[in-house]
Amino acid sequence: MKHTTTDETAAPEIVDRSTFQSELDALRLREKAHTRQGDAIAAARRRLPMVKVDGATPLVGDHGAVTLLDAFEGRRMLVAYYFMWHAGRPAPEQCEGCTFYTSQLRELSFLHSRDVTYATFCQGPYDESAAYRDFMGWTMPWYSVPRASLDVLLVGRRVGMMHIVCYLRRGSDVFETYWTTRRGVEALDNSYRLLDLTAYGRQEQWEDSPAGWPRWPKGEHPYRTDGRPIPQWPRLNAGYSDQLGSGGR
Repeated sequence: MKHTTTDETAAPEIVDRSTFQSELDALRLREKAHTRQGDAIAAARRRLPMVKVDGATPLVGDHGAVTLLDAFEGRRMLVAYYFMWHAGRPAPEQCEGCTFYTSQLRELSFLHSRDVTYATFCQGPYDESAAYRDFMGWTMPWYSVPRASLDVLLVGRRVGMMHIVCYLRRGSDVFETYWTTRRGVEALDNSYRLLDLTAYGRQEQWEDSPAGWPRWPKGEHPYRTDGRPIPQWPRLNAGYSDQLGSGGR
């Protein structure tokens, strides 16, 4: 299903260039204040205390059993995205939100230049989830986190929920420095960031938009179309198999 706007869709008021620029200049003041506030929050985040975690916590990677410490790949910091997983379910039924956010992360070299490793920590079996990674064409480091390890690494939080967790390594000691979930994982996003700049925004039902602005259809998940997570469709159209037992093309 494709959702489009038409020439009959409500649109912003038409004004002359000077009026447009005046309105934009007023908004720019608010944007700059928002940026400064974001910088202040980031500064406070850097001053948070940290808590020690067990660097020997088991994970499963491409070559079998590894540890949390191994996932740093020798770098000082690690950002882990805890990917929701529905064990034994086919590709169309996997998490549309995690698929949406993970599909937007490609080039990691700039993170590496700051001594940061990024990795996906899937909350499900390695073989199934790695086949999904291959189907989607993702190339970031990928690990499966056994349930016992999830209970250690997500202590006090909801196992099975998407999370971003940041870690710091000091020698062989590992510390957790920050975590977030739900809308906090928009840190991975650029699609919504760009849509927020457009006239019609995200087109979400909850957005504060003028009357007549287009909305994603009620009852339809904003991350799905025609029964699948939206980023799966280009892979299928390119001829890739979504059979999680085989992976590949």
